[in-house]
Amino acid sequence: MENEKNNVQQKKGIVAIASSTGGPGALLKVLPDLPADFPYPVVVVQHMWVGFTSHFAKALSEKCRLPVIEAEDGQRIRPGKIYIAPAGQHLRIKHIPGGHIVQLSSEPPREGVRPSANILFESIAESNYDYVVAAVLTGMGSDGTAGIKALREKKKVTVIAQNEETSVINGMPGSIRKNIPDCIVLPIEQIGGEIRKHMEG
Repeated sequence: MENEKNNVQQKKGIVAIASSTGGPGALLKVLPDLPADFPYPVVVVQHMWVGFTSHFAKALSEKCRLPVIEAEDGQRIRPGKIYIAPAGQHLRIKHIPGGHIVQLSSEPPREGVRPSANILFESIAESNYDYVVAAVLTGMGSDGTAGIKALREKKKVTVIAQNEETSVINGMPGSIRKNIPDCIVLPIEQIGGEIRKHMEG
């Protein structure tokens, strides 16, 4: 049992989640399903108005068993924590000696959004993480698709897309389902459990 636990801890994994319209409600169904001993970091890009992500992080922290924080520039990425990208800033994961940190920027929006899930996913492609679970939830447009394509060229990635029936807006997950044919398609209620299965298995 101890060896199995050590193997889980040695695997350098990360969960990255993208959502937009309808995302707050979707995240409130996904993130509370992660257990208190979940041994990987979770990074979330949720398209929101500037000033709202700090309040959203606090609301999530009241529902989740993992600590939820609004990410800060230069902050070290720790296992067992949920990081929310601040509204109005892109979030990249930067590899440094001994780990990874948050790198925020206010460069122009990409495809009309900032933060951009594409930028997050592309940065993970250049990281030192071995394995990624990337989940794309309800939202307008196609943010996340290009980033996941880039990510899959360099990393072992499990891609999860919310199904159309439970999505408030089908744009983002619909683009994943169209462009990533081997993605896992699930209703929102099952996505948290699927993340657990792939990260802990």
